[in-house]
Amino acid sequence: MMNYISNYKSKLGDILLASDGEKLIGLWFSDQKYFASTLKENYEIKELPVFQETKRWLDLYFSSQIPDFTPPLKLIGTPFQQLVYSLLLEIPYGKTVTYGYLATIISKIKNVDHFSAQAVGNAISHNPISIIIPCHRVIGTNNTLTGYAGGLEKKEYLLNLEKSKVRRIANEKM
Repeated sequence: MMNYISNYKSKLGDILLASDGEKLIGLWFSDQKYFASTLKENYEIKELPVFQETKRWLDLYFSSQIPDFTPPLKLIGTPFQQLVYSLLLEIPYGKTVTYGYLATIISKIKNVDHFSAQAVGNAISHNPISIIIPCHRVIGTNNTLTGYAGGLEKKEYLLNLEKSKVRRIANEKM
């Protein structure tokens, strides 16, 4: 199966988009950790409707507007990573949660007493669709900015763009 790529120039630098032909499978900053992790060696540069939609989403986002749609996504990863990515998609624009909060949610889903925030952080670090799957909205205890595969300066920029005062969803539902 062929993969396709396209490029997007953002305020934070070049972004590579990847698709399976129908859905977005990757969105990475050019200098990001795990760059192009879901992209197969066999790919072609091609403009696709999913790339046009993603670029429209990014244009809105980077102009401080809240996109009212999500491009079609294909979550690639282990079942645990896919669970984490689905939880990230539930974090509202302009709000943040902690790694520990997500670990607590996962422990309830899995019906276990405790789940490791570090395991959650590891899954988040492999997020192949940055920004749209908003891993930048996950912060450390005491509102600290930690762990962002694209770099902490980008994480801070994205949170400021969303005008987040780094407020956490403590006991609220996402």
